[in-house]
Amino acid sequence: MASRPTGYGMTAELAETKASKYDPNLDKEIRDWISRCTGIDVRNSDLSSIGFQETFKDGTILCTLINVINPGSVRKINESKMAFKQMENIDNFLDACERYGVPLPDLFKTVDLFEGQTIPQVINGLQALARKYQRNGGIAFGPKESTQDSREFTEEQLQAGSGAIGMQMGSNRGTGLGGDDFGKERIIKKQGR
Repeated sequence: MASRPTGYGMTAELAETKASKYDPNLDKEIRDWISRCTGIDVRNSDLSSIGFQETFKDGTILCTLINVINPGSVRKINESKMAFKQMENIDNFLDACERYGVPLPDLFKTVDLFEGQTIPQVINGLQALARKYQRNGGIAFGPKESTQDSREFTEEQLQAGSGAIGMQMGSNRGTGLGGDDFGKERIIKKQGR
């Protein structure tokens, strides 16, 4: 892993903001859920973003998790300690999540986990997988995924609503023919006249 300077000024502020988004309670909950799903105990005492990254960095536990959720999703899990093989595991996990139906914007990037860039995004991606799994009858974690609530309107109901002006249209109250007036006019006098 590349060593990154802590920095000063804006770099330090950005690092502090990123660190403040990490929630140890959510870390603990997602680890408990993964342990229940896989049977692998990942509930160690180091509840920090660094501890999370070290636990899941090689991608083997994540590949095992997606294979439990959707058997056969990842055909080969690399056990190698070589960086590109570990990153390949994470990529395979993310591809399998996308095929399973987890929306792409909810997932994380490989570097988010492998380099420890944004561990909160990794946890959010795992939450999205948990919601999808719960919706498909799996082990529950967190809030349920929303479902579509489609409605059917008769032609008569549609016609009744067409004459109303919605609040999104705005209002013409308080405006004059001259348009909006934001204070006194700016009068510029020319020199010499």
